[in-house]
Amino acid sequence: MKNTGLRKSLVFILLSLVLVGFIGFVEKQSLYKTFQGSEVKIGGVSGLYFVEESEIRQIISESFPELKVGMMIEEVPLKEIEKRIEGHPFVKSVQATIGQKGILNLEIQQHQPIARIARPTAADGYITVEGLIIPTSPTYTSRVLILEGKHAEKLMNKGDVNSEMPELMDLIWYIAADKFWSAQITELEVNSPTDIRMYQQVGSQIIEFGDAFNLQDKFDRIKIFYKEILPRKGWDTYSRVSVKFKDQIVCE
Repeated sequence: MKNTGLRKSLVFILLSLVLVGFIGFVEKQSLYKTFQGSEVKIGGVSGLYFVEESEIRQIISESFPELKVGMMIEEVPLKEIEKRIEGHPFVKSVQATIGQKGILNLEIQQHQPIARIARPTAADGYITVEGLIIPTSPTYTSRVLILEGKHAEKLMNKGDVNSEMPELMDLIWYIAADKFWSAQITELEVNSPTDIRMYQQVGSQIIEFGDAFNLQDKFDRIKIFYKEILPRKGWDTYSRVSVKFKDQIVCE
């Protein structure tokens, strides 16, 4: 009899534990069917700070005041949230998803500037790695190649350098990808598609580059100027060097 009573007690305890666990599971599942907050992850290149988490949270709170903890997940307007955040000028893409715990996950990618168009009488603009024109930031400056000149300003007004002058994007990428040239060439003066001039970090000579084709050959000739001509003639001998004509290095 005692064993029977003990077994009944154990069964009762086990059933109670199962019931408590089941109730907890149901409550947990119900909890996860409601919005429980958000997490913001901003990707991109290290040291790039055009998009701040605080800005994204402000956009959400101002644009979606109805987004409160406890609202049903199906009521969270994911597409509208993505569209609103994509309106940020430095946001390249955003993906909004709801995790299993009811957390709104925001995966954001930033635009990456590769050059900057400087205008004397109007606002500057960045050129992204894709060739798109985006505005500058009031809070953060990226150290990149500077572009000036009449044609550079025209390209800024077009909004897409890659579609308007893809060879210029090739030139910008060539400089950015090379450790020496990215340090040495500080500015491009783009007066027309066939009249590009370079300004250097070291050396006062203006480099007349011509158009943005035959990049390897032209940069090889600039290196010859550095290695063979300057050591013999001196850094202050010439004010201009031209590599725009094939197989020539013209120094004046």
